[in-house]
Amino acid sequence: MIHLPIKDLKPGMIATQSIYNKKGESILTRGVPMTQEHIDLLAAMDLTGLSVVSADPKISVPPPADVVEETTRSDAIRKVYDTFHDLEDTGELDPAVLTPTAQAILRNALENRENLVQLTDIRLHDNYTFGHSVNVAVLSAILGSLCNVSGDDLVNLIIGALLHDIGKLIIPQHILTKPGQLSEQEFYIIKMHPEAGRLKLQDLSTPSAEVLATIAGQHHEHIDGRGYPDQLAGDQIHLFARIVAIADVFDALTSARSYKPAYRPHTAYRIMTKCSPGQFDEKLLNLFFDSVAIYPVGTVLKTTMGYAIVKKTELGNTLTPTICVFGDLNGDALQQPYTIDLRKFPPDTIVSALEEMELIPLLFRMRVDPSKFLQEE
Repeated sequence: MIHLPIKDLKPGMIATQSIYNKKGESILTRGVPMTQEHIDLLAAMDLTGLSVVSADPKISVPPPADVVEETTRSDAIRKVYDTFHDLEDTGELDPAVLTPTAQAILRNALENRENLVQLTDIRLHDNYTFGHSVNVAVLSAILGSLCNVSGDDLVNLIIGALLHDIGKLIIPQHILTKPGQLSEQEFYIIKMHPEAGRLKLQDLSTPSAEVLATIAGQHHEHIDGRGYPDQLAGDQIHLFARIVAIADVFDALTSARSYKPAYRPHTAYRIMTKCSPGQFDEKLLNLFFDSVAIYPVGTVLKTTMGYAIVKKTELGNTLTPTICVFGDLNGDALQQPYTIDLRKFPPDTIVSALEEMELIPLLFRMRVDPSKFLQEE
């Protein structure tokens, strides 16, 4: 897996990320070989780059299986788009219309329980909220099921995740998409969206109104009481809001925004587990990262044994994937690459995951594309 600038994409390369428009229609589907038409379209969309399986179009390796099907994800994005815009146009909201969407997400998540969460899709600035809401719902479904939430409660959690950012409808678009740092006044306005969402949802004529409103109102509260809007702490924060808070931040970190690039999953893991003490429920956070590919298949690593590519990563062992070592510590290609299971090695065996600025020169020097080691033997 390698992230390439759009100008370096070639027909035949296989994308590891999907791209949708704001209505959930697929512009490019992960796992599908790109055509020149795809590349021309991406170039016209002002995207900086795209992750592909290999820089060699002749190497055909499918990306890892996703937790939800493409049709489920695209249908969900379209339904969230329609729901948000109906609310803007009519002032009315019927969360029941999202029940089939939530049930489809849940069904996929349970059927594909062994599949880890891989790289997120790519969102354009005008559809970020819709794709983000769907991914938060998918992640919340996974974490909720691990917490033994079930039945209608789990469906309500997923609907609440789909609607958690509904309060952003009151935020001016120029603030939501501002490329630079927010002013103090702009950040104050942004911080109004949880309460705005709570007010929009609490008076719905549905039995789930209270829990939906609670998720929207509390998803920016912190376990240590330093969140907003009400500085709630610990168990004062509803379980569902604690779940959505984790999903929300992870997806935001691993998605590109107008003001930041997408962080890779291992960076999001480090930020959320090491750099944000007191923000999240620690037990939930550990459960969550058991189901996320911290080092997705195809990630090139620097290890204490040399350079390697991730071949397999499993539920509950996301920090210790199976890797193929293909280069020595000096950056020279091995004559005989070998595969090892990092569960049998010390926890500090992985030194770092290579960023593109390191990876491209290394592969050029070695004259090897490690993606070929992902092909079935």
